[in-house]
Amino acid sequence: MIRVWSATLDGLAGVPVEVEVRLSSQLPRVDVVGLPEAAVRESTSRIRGAIAAAGLAFPDRRVTVNLAPAELRKQGAGLDLPIAIAVLGAVGDALDGEALRGRGFVGELALDGRLRGTRGVLAAVLALRDAGLEEVVVAEDCAARAAQAPGVRVLAARDLGHVVEHLQGRGGCAIAAPPEVEDEAPDDGLCLSDVRGQALPRRALEIAAAGGHGLLLTGPPGSGKTLLARRLPGLLPPLDEPERLEAFCILDASGLAPDAARVSARPPFRAPHHGASAAGLLGGGSPIRAGEVSLAHHGVLFLDELPEFDRRCLESLREVIEQGVVRIARASVRCELPARFQLVAAANPCPCGFHGTPDRDCRCDDAALARYRRRLSGPLLDRIDLSVRVAEVGWEALRGSEPSETSAVVRARVLAARARQRDRGVRCNAEIGDRELDARVAASPEALDLLGDAVERFGLSARGARRVLRVARTIADLAGREATERTAIAEALALRMPGATP
Repeated sequence: MIRVWSATLDGLAGVPVEVEVRLSSQLPRVDVVGLPEAAVRESTSRIRGAIAAAGLAFPDRRVTVNLAPAELRKQGAGLDLPIAIAVLGAVGDALDGEALRGRGFVGELALDGRLRGTRGVLAAVLALRDAGLEEVVVAEDCAARAAQAPGVRVLAARDLGHVVEHLQGRGGCAIAAPPEVEDEAPDDGLCLSDVRGQALPRRALEIAAAGGHGLLLTGPPGSGKTLLARRLPGLLPPLDEPERLEAFCILDASGLAPDAARVSARPPFRAPHHGASAAGLLGGGSPIRAGEVSLAHHGVLFLDELPEFDRRCLESLREVIEQGVVRIARASVRCELPARFQLVAAANPCPCGFHGTPDRDCRCDDAALARYRRRLSGPLLDRIDLSVRVAEVGWEALRGSEPSETSAVVRARVLAARARQRDRGVRCNAEIGDRELDARVAASPEALDLLGDAVERFGLSARGARRVLRVARTIADLAGREATERTAIAEALALRMPGATP
């Protein structure tokens, strides 16, 4: 019996799989056991063709393939290569079992023996590395993606014959090189200087970027809500290596990872349509696929036309915002999908979009306005740190105003504020835990008195008060102050409850 290591996806995470092959003197037949899904069961036909194309013989005996652990459902065609290698090792003519020790294999086989890349190869390589393997063989077309895994040697192979030659010591598979990482924000043409006027929304966007806070932009159509939101990624710091690997693993497991010589460390930005289903937004399906909230992990999730999203989808976001994870529980599968994102949303003030606009008449009656506002529940809005009204800018102001600060200038202040937060031991202020909030915020007595007055006068919830403290700490970081003073609390209150500051 021969054992070979590979891996499969469980949700978005890689799980090591031990491929066991036994030959017996019975009528020729191939049995694959261990909860294989359709793509794995169909692998026997591909493996027969690939072995023949490599000039080798498939055993004319009973072949039993066991995929362990047996209780884990195996999915994807990445198990083709390890099963083929295990079959050849069991025959013993072409491969020696000792040559397979300490090596893993991931790849789909074509009928002519060529190796094809598979979805989730990076997660598979990381799982095999954690299982103690030092070398993993993958297909050439996904080798660069897999080579991003640190601490493991990734080899790129063209076809099954190439892998066999490598294991026989007659020819070596090339060591794959990871793509270069671009730490600087790319010039995508989205600069904050494009936004004319809108001083308060620009300030809110800077605070949101500096502290990782949620932001809701409300205003009439065409006022610049989407224009502002799409410039947020250009203000954020680059992802560090663990964050970049996590974000890339999710893209790779979803089949969305780019095959490029360079990868960007820029945080992901996802903007799903308001007609997205619950599975499309939160994840699900069979097999499990990442939703938009997971694709935005360590990045920004932008929900334009927020009240138009399905109410159940929005309410499901409440726990995800708090926990940073989507928990999927079914009769046959349970898994967790990472989803720690920064929420930015945009909404019109009413169905027609012009409620509260001085130069245009609102056509909505009181009943329509009440129904529209009920689409966003209080508990959901309570989890959004900043709420800003984006007013229309007149043509004269658009034509005559000077260009505002560029994204590069604002980003420098954001990076300086984030550096202060890292020195205090947190990635960003939005992630400060409740237990350590008082110590890290360092609010002055006058600032706490002002916050207490706001809680009593305006019915601010305990959660809302804690979020005001985090935003105020970010405002103090942008100003370079060690303590959170009364002015920072006042600005944070004004940005959370416009017009309600004591």
